[in-house]
Amino acid sequence: MRAHSYDDVLSGPRKRKIPEVPAEPGLVVEDPASGYCGAVVKIEYGNVVLEDAKGRHRVFPLAPAAFLLEGKPVTLVPVKTTRAPVRQVSASGSVRVQGLQARVARDSRIWVEGKHDAELVERVWGHDLRVEGVVVEPLDGVDVLGDRITEFGTGPGRRLGVLVDHLVTGSKESRLVERIRDENVLVTGHPYIDVWEAVKPAAVGIRAWPRVPRGTEWKAGICAELGWGEPYEGWQRVLAGVRSYRDLETPLIGAVERLIDFVTEPT
Repeated sequence: MRAHSYDDVLSGPRKRKIPEVPAEPGLVVEDPASGYCGAVVKIEYGNVVLEDAKGRHRVFPLAPAAFLLEGKPVTLVPVKTTRAPVRQVSASGSVRVQGLQARVARDSRIWVEGKHDAELVERVWGHDLRVEGVVVEPLDGVDVLGDRITEFGTGPGRRLGVLVDHLVTGSKESRLVERIRDENVLVTGHPYIDVWEAVKPAAVGIRAWPRVPRGTEWKAGICAELGWGEPYEGWQRVLAGVRSYRDLETPLIGAVERLIDFVTEPT
């Protein structure tokens, strides 16, 4: 009896490989079991929807070798799609620049009234400011604005953007701002007594900012009403509640955006 060789074992009939074809919309195939012929409409839940010449739809499972294409068996498979890269967004809503190296600081500056204003602007717009090379500095009060502008020395390419709290008609702040007559200085602001109030109440877990009696220092009054301890402790609560521009009131967002545009505008 002759022993079987290795070649004998492999010499038997082999299964023919059925090609896989992407189920592109409009591809015309036939279901051999029913004779139904139609164009691919879509794929959903592991089935393919076909449409015949009269506009009627039928659903068939996406089984191996289940269809004929130009008379030959094929396996329909979902079309592979290339997912667009997800754009990362900064806290201000701008597109985040990957691998950012901070730009050399411009001569132009943005001034804010105090430390809390500076920290809040940094928290939301910090990425944008580093992209643009803009430094934010606290004034420690708007009363010194006129003198500080003179000391700074503005000019083309050396602009100042100033963010002022409680900038409403008739306020002390508005009267001080009205004295500024320099085309290289833009003063904007918001109507809130303090920048804390420009944070949406929901962001810090309250229904509304309490009313503080006249004669009471505003931050101290807020902390007393809410049981937040000292103002420095209250500020940590406020700052921690801000994750993006969505946690801020619109007047503050608009004011800061205008200042950034102003100090980065080509001259």
